[in-house]
Amino acid sequence: MTADIRFFWARLNANYWFYPALFSLSAAILALVMIWLDRNGFAEFLNEVNWLVPSRPKGAADMLTVMAGSMIGVASTVFSITIAAVAYASGNYGPRLLTNFMEDRGNQLSLATFISSFVYALVVLRAVRAEDETPATGADAAATALPGFTPQLSLLVAYALMAICVAVLVYFLNHIPSSIRINKVLEGIGSRLLDAIRETYPVEDTFSDAVEQPGGEPLTAWETGYVQLIDFEDLERIARDCGCTFSLKVRTGDFVHRDLPLMEIKGCTPEKIESRVRACFTLGPSRTPEQDPQFLIDELVEIGLRALSPGINDPFTAITSLHWLGAATSEIGRRDLRKDICGEDAENCPVIPLPDGFQHYVDRGFGAIRSAVASSPIASEVMLDTLANAAIPMKDSRRREILRDQKHLLAEQARLVLVGADLKRFERHAADFDARFGR
Repeated sequence: MTADIRFFWARLNANYWFYPALFSLSAAILALVMIWLDRNGFAEFLNEVNWLVPSRPKGAADMLTVMAGSMIGVASTVFSITIAAVAYASGNYGPRLLTNFMEDRGNQLSLATFISSFVYALVVLRAVRAEDETPATGADAAATALPGFTPQLSLLVAYALMAICVAVLVYFLNHIPSSIRINKVLEGIGSRLLDAIRETYPVEDTFSDAVEQPGGEPLTAWETGYVQLIDFEDLERIARDCGCTFSLKVRTGDFVHRDLPLMEIKGCTPEKIESRVRACFTLGPSRTPEQDPQFLIDELVEIGLRALSPGINDPFTAITSLHWLGAATSEIGRRDLRKDICGEDAENCPVIPLPDGFQHYVDRGFGAIRSAVASSPIASEVMLDTLANAAIPMKDSRRREILRDQKHLLAEQARLVLVGADLKRFERHAADFDARFGR
């Protein structure tokens, strides 16, 4: 399966329309099945239930009409509320968070439930025949003993769907304000980042150096855009078939344009395998979280930078961003940062990715937010504590030194901005940091 197909499937169920479309199709099939059961006498047992009063055609038609109208109205309201929440979140937290809210399963499933109930009611309504109507066929009214045709079993299912819709509406009204709370937003990004790190780098407490790339002839990009997905399995298969080695020059999330090198090939000429290799890369107009932990790190940094900007001045939101960055940095610092592409044959893997060093991730996170943090007395102190806490679980001294270097860089910038009591307090925290590192 090529990278395009994999990326299509990964993004398909993240689209806002996927679950509503899937649920609507399922609701239409369910309605047809229930009508078939009603028309073939499977609802006769309902006549023996004393407390269940059978519906007449007019009552059934009215109920289904009300249900269909109310469900499409609620669906429109749900969509409007979602768009308003998305506009608020993207405007306050950053436009890149738009994808997070559009992918929210709670919003997707809520809209899908209301639209599918609307579809179910419409399909069943078509089968209801009034008592004074002429039957369409000779056996048209055989499902019940009542005049006309009232799909009793289908109506019971409609009532059940209405009860589900009420419960979903209550859930949705609670979910929307909860989902746009900044702590909840940061928790979602941070948890997803930790999961991505564990999936990308599954080996813990091993600190091997990256495999040296042997070089070769360059294979260049053919389009302009972000690298959204790389099919490493197909690349490995192609490399082994041709007896060559691929040295990747881009990561997932990098921006490329025409004639920029995607990889270097050693052992065969790029022209022979160009079309097969290019099918392993998906390029697009925007970055996505698939295969790209840096995308989630950038989201945390973006929220922190916005919070520390003079127009917003919300250091406590930035502090929460720093806490999640610290947790992610600590998780990265305890893992082997060589990507497991070839599985059991990792030692002889012919596909060598661009190295993701610990320094790279620290610069991407703490390095990107450091300048803004240095201007805030509260945030700068918290960053010192976060760096120290991130280093505690690390067993590799080189990675701990990288975090110590971040402390020195932060101190240099803070001394240029902070004055008076704020600077003295920062210096005390810096001294505590050195003491926790053994100096």
